[in-house]
Amino acid sequence: MTDLQISLIGIGIAIVIGVIAYNKWQEYRAKKHVERAFSDPVEDVLMGSAQTENRTERKEPVLDGTIQTEKTVSSAENEPTLSPTEGEDMAGEPVIVQKVPEMPVDELIELPVTLVMEESLRAEKILPHLQSLRYTGNKPVRFLGMPDGEDVGKDWQAIVPGQSYRQIRACVLLANRNGALNEIEYSELLMRLRQIADAIGAEPEIPEMAEVIERARQLYQFVSDHDAKLGISIRSNGAPWQMVTLTTALEKQGFEARPDGLFVMKDKEKGAVLFTLSTNELAASETATRLTLLMDVPCVAQELDGFTQMIQCGKALCIRLDGALIDDGNQLLTDKFIEEIAGQVNDFYRDMQKGTIPAGSYRAMRLFG
Repeated sequence: MTDLQISLIGIGIAIVIGVIAYNKWQEYRAKKHVERAFSDPVEDVLMGSAQTENRTERKEPVLDGTIQTEKTVSSAENEPTLSPTEGEDMAGEPVIVQKVPEMPVDELIELPVTLVMEESLRAEKILPHLQSLRYTGNKPVRFLGMPDGEDVGKDWQAIVPGQSYRQIRACVLLANRNGALNEIEYSELLMRLRQIADAIGAEPEIPEMAEVIERARQLYQFVSDHDAKLGISIRSNGAPWQMVTLTTALEKQGFEARPDGLFVMKDKEKGAVLFTLSTNELAASETATRLTLLMDVPCVAQELDGFTQMIQCGKALCIRLDGALIDDGNQLLTDKFIEEIAGQVNDFYRDMQKGTIPAGSYRAMRLFG
């Protein structure tokens, strides 16, 4: 056997050993992923210790564009068992709670996935790898970091240049108006997080898919049960309104024109949007005969009393424009009917508070905004 043959045999053996070693290493990494995924079950915030009192089924108004059909709010057995409010009064009614403050990680509505790095890295080396992951499907993803060094143990916070981190978290919204986080979106998230983890030398702690998807579905049930919009219409009593005249009248009433053609009414003190107004006409139209005022109920805080302000604005416009306040059947809206709707709106707000997602709060705006 020649020296060349011996060398070739040696090279071949080395290649085979290398392939076997690489496969073993890949198996070891996969095993670690599986062990971490199943060793520490993620606490299900939505399915936790919260207690939901039984309630009889009732109807809530869903008024989309004009007064329309009613939407059923499911009974307690069909609701997500979200964390309770701060407490209840002696009669068992929920007490008013303050708006939920902005939290770095909100496990009620987000899924945090932690990436533990092999060594501390500066933000400048981490951030470029995070830029491409802003959404999975239609669910937003944001990243937070746990500072290394003197700040270890402090709250999760935004990743900023100049700081070093040993752990980062990807936080994905579990549900929004478009639906719940599904299996495909979750799988895409994990695939892209593993790519990021490989790039920065980290190991992701993967929650079990079945638990994540169930939490997302529970949260979406709450979102769909409370996705309500209240609308009223104004009909011209005479000739159609000229758009130029109409726009001037709306601006005097306090509306702000948006590029998309909608007019927005904001709260004068907090600047929050109370309701919008549409002319129901194409942009090129010169006249209009009907206006629609629409309030996105879960996005307007109860203390702003958006429904009352919308009714008052509608009545003022009727006087200014010689119009009539009507429902979708072109019937005049009576004060009695308006009072009934106002009562249902208050019930709706109490329902959202019981779920610790008060209307207009940071949580509500992330879910419904």
